[in-house]
Amino acid sequence: MATAAQLTTASSIISPSNSFERLRASRVKLTSFAPLRQGAPFRSLIVKAATVVAPKYSSIKPLGDRVLVKIKIAEEKSVGGILLPMTAQTKPQGGEVVAVGEGKTIEKNKVDISVKTGAQVVYSKYAGTEVEFNGSNHLILKEDDIVGILETDDVKDLKPLNDRVLIKVAEVEEKTAGGLLLTGASKEKPSIGTVIAVGPGPLDEEGNRKPLSVTPGNTVLFSKYAGNDFKGSDGADYIALRASDVMAVLS
Repeated sequence: MATAAQLTTASSIISPSNSFERLRASRVKLTSFAPLRQGAPFRSLIVKAATVVAPKYSSIKPLGDRVLVKIKIAEEKSVGGILLPMTAQTKPQGGEVVAVGEGKTIEKNKVDISVKTGAQVVYSKYAGTEVEFNGSNHLILKEDDIVGILETDDVKDLKPLNDRVLIKVAEVEEKTAGGLLLTGASKEKPSIGTVIAVGPGPLDEEGNRKPLSVTPGNTVLFSKYAGNDFKGSDGADYIALRASDVMAVLS
């Protein structure tokens, strides 16, 4: 029996003939699907990428330490002006804060949310719940899932929040210790870099900030698969991760 499957997202339909090479888990969020009846033909599988808020609702008020972020639209062109296919478009990891909750209580201390409406923020890759509201995609996420505030268009100016650290990744080694040239496939992704900026630290049980153990200028060794990767306007690679993913300070 011939079968066909279609994955429907908020912006595209991916058919079986398309290449899945660049499709990552972050591109499609399974929020709901109806189970197939036994014996029924498998005609299509519809996947919703976002919960749609009906037009009759005029506002969304986040609760507790949650934040509502309007997602930045994905780039449709490369730096050189070339149109990008859907599979090559980078999923945005940032947007504008449009509403914030009332904060949270630690012990008996009330802690307000540190980001304000209008701020441009960067958030963790797989954080939050996506909702479609007023014709735009938004994300409801906890404040702790916000990596930092981006005050300019350049990631090296990112202001980390809480226990986050911004690191400029060391350049890939072109040669081995013996002087042999490395090919692209054999070049190992560096896990060493220089700390550019640090957050104010996590909150302790009394609601006070606990300073981080690394400072700007430190050369550090960090976990390979942690954090959010970015490309700076200077062409360098940057990574924003939690301080707990920094394993050592090199000197």
